[in-house]
Amino acid sequence: MAKALIVDDSKAVRMILAKTLKELGFEVREAANGREALEVIEAEKTAVTLVLADWNMPEINGLELLKRLRQKPELAALVVVMVTTETELGQMTAALEAGANEYIMKPFTKDILVEKLELVGIHP
Repeated sequence: MAKALIVDDSKAVRMILAKTLKELGFEVREAANGREALEVIEAEKTAVTLVLADWNMPEINGLELLKRLRQKPELAALVVVMVTTETELGQMTAALEAGANEYIMKPFTKDILVEKLELVGIHP
């Protein structure tokens, strides 16, 4: 079973994403910020294959998390999707240039999530 990591400082958003991902067959891990996410990824090593990360979080934000993940060659295949309220084109561009595989704007639907996962080669 594929493992996904949801990184968002909103417990409600993590619950919504976790419910959807579990319905799609993922085993789900959660983190409230980028620091916790790095700890989960370090503990899980390459078992996590998908990260859904918010942009605005305390301690380490989503963009910084993305940059740190992309610095690790062993995580090159890790799919990172930004899931955020940041809707400015410049922010989307910054995330994609930093190595995000896709970008989902909140609010979103299950259909949008599935569509974006399919775009990055994950077929739930």
